[in-house]
Amino acid sequence: MNGFQRQIANGFVIETVNLDQATINEAMQFKKHLELDLELGYKNIIIDLSICNSLDSAFIGVLVITLKQLLRLGGSIKIVKPGLFSKSMLNLTGTIEIFELYESLEAAIYSIDTTNEDTRLTNDGLDNLAIAQ
Repeated sequence: MNGFQRQIANGFVIETVNLDQATINEAMQFKKHLELDLELGYKNIIIDLSICNSLDSAFIGVLVITLKQLLRLGGSIKIVKPGLFSKSMLNLTGTIEIFELYESLEAAIYSIDTTNEDTRLTNDGLDNLAIAQ
């Protein structure tokens, strides 16, 4: 299984972290994924952490840096259901306050769908997703 999976939808990207632990070793690779998303012009990124149980400070740092870049562009990062330890780490570092957290991928998609007319999706919001590596 790949550590990261990119799904591209109408106007936004979903980055799924398929790791039990996301550490400094994976942070740089994930940063490259996010930089590509920005280069491709995506301003709204959903990061699915539902599989990931542990984040370290380097990985959180990549999320914060990317969020700052996106906010300057009028975009956002939405985080899907971090594991209990990951959520406590976000709490401990104070970064939980700056991210929009969602219990499900569908809820995160809906939040983009209702705030940006250009990202309208059909049916359950997942029909138009394309998987890219």
